[in-house]
Amino acid sequence: SPAAAAAAMPYTIDQVKELVREFPDFPSEGILFRDIFPIFREPEAVECLVGHFVEQVRGLGSPIDAVVGLDARGFLFGPLIALRLGVAFVPVRKGGKLPGGVVQAKYQKEYGVDVFEMQADGIQAGQSVVIVDDLLATGGSCRAAEELVGMLGGTVVLNAFVISLEGLEGRKQLKAPVYALIEC
Repeated sequence: SPAAAAAAMPYTIDQVKELVREFPDFPSEGILFRDIFPIFREPEAVECLVGHFVEQVRGLGSPIDAVVGLDARGFLFGPLIALRLGVAFVPVRKGGKLPGGVVQAKYQKEYGVDVFEMQADGIQAGQSVVIVDDLLATGGSCRAAEELVGMLGGTVVLNAFVISLEGLEGRKQLKAPVYALIEC
C-alpha cells in the first residue's frame, strides 16, 4: 500500500526537526518547552538523528575515544552514537547514582546547585571525547561534564545537542566547540 511504502521511507533531518513539539508554559509560566520524545516514537527518525550526529563527529577529522551522555536525555541517543562509532559510552549522572569511585563537579541550576558525577575510570588520560545531550540552555550542566572529562585527563572535542537555546548564551560557558541540530 502507498501508506506502508511512505512509512518505510527514511527520514530526512528536516523531517526529524519537525517532530520536535513545543509546549508553552511548561513546566512553568513563561517557559516554552521543546519535546524531543516524538522522535523516539519513529525508529527511522532515530536512525536519521543518530546518523546525523555520527556524521558530525566523523567530520571532526580525527578519531574520538568516547561519547559522554548527560543524565538523562543524553542516554537516549548517546549510546547509539557511540555504538555506531565503535567507541565507549560514558554516562554522567546526578550525584549519588553511580557506584565505585567517582569524580564530581557542581553546577548552577535555576534554583540552586546540583552535582554531576562520572566514574573515575570512565575516561582515560589523553582520550578525545564528544559530549551529547538534548538541550543546551545556560550551559551549566555541560560545563560540569567538561570539567569531569578534564579531571580524568580527557579532552572534549565537541559538545553536541539536539537543541540550543541561543538567547541563554550557554555556548559562552563551554570550552569545546558546540554543534546543535536545532537553534532556537
